[in-house]
Amino acid sequence: MAPRAIWKGVFKVAEITCPVALYTAASTSERISFHMLNRKTGNRVHRQFVDEVTGKPVEKEDQVKGYDRGDGDYIVLEPQEIAEAIPDSDKVLDVATFLPCDEIDDLYLDRPYYVTPSTPVAAEAFGLIRDAMARRDAAALARTVIFRRMRSILIRPHEAGMVATTLHFDYEVRPAQSAFDDIPKLKIEGEMLELAEHIIRTKAGRFDPKAFDDRYESALAELVKAKIEGRTIKPAKRPEPAKVVNLLDALRQSAKAGQTSGVKSTAKRKPAKAEPRRKAS
Repeated sequence: MAPRAIWKGVFKVAEITCPVALYTAASTSERISFHMLNRKTGNRVHRQFVDEVTGKPVEKEDQVKGYDRGDGDYIVLEPQEIAEAIPDSDKVLDVATFLPCDEIDDLYLDRPYYVTPSTPVAAEAFGLIRDAMARRDAAALARTVIFRRMRSILIRPHEAGMVATTLHFDYEVRPAQSAFDDIPKLKIEGEMLELAEHIIRTKAGRFDPKAFDDRYESALAELVKAKIEGRTIKPAKRPEPAKVVNLLDALRQSAKAGQTSGVKSTAKRKPAKAEPRRKAS
């Protein structure tokens, strides 16, 4: 079944326009999901909004959004007022500027989407823009409304198409100093630094997403399958807590283990084929 576009509009570069469609590039829909049940009856339970003072259920038509000014003093915002305040979607990805592909800090990257021409006649203009951007190693910075919010979007060539990534706003990204200020300033050098660099070299490789399995998801799938088959699963063995050792000794042991275990760079090996995902039957 062909994927469904989440957005359709026009990609505009100066006077060149190209009808395009956006498709979700990353999704959690394949994860195992559960319903909440009443243990006594086995029936599903549903969430319900209740008045925090009266304790009575509040019907959907009586639910409105409110902004707390403090001390429980709320400003009520009616749905129509919110709808009128939100920018209209003009369905145009209007490129404001081009910049090097690695110009934007990864902290600002949000959600990725695949970009394709939405009509057969748009393929030529789409290919022209994509190839020109690829030759210049350039990314396009554009803005449009997606899911009722004005978003800045980074668009980059990717294989036969392009990838659009929504960007966090500046106020959404917290300054690094708020997390790093308490880290003591230490000057590390000599044998310790050399050993650490040696360990990094012995474990050098390349990123292969197929090599990283979702152990949590696999464990849930096996648990569901076992319950269906009437089997019991033994609790997973917990790793023994690591013994506290001198940092320099730990580095020496790690470096020695890397030399004797025949660790090879994954860059020289062909990536292993992904194991088929096990599903509960």
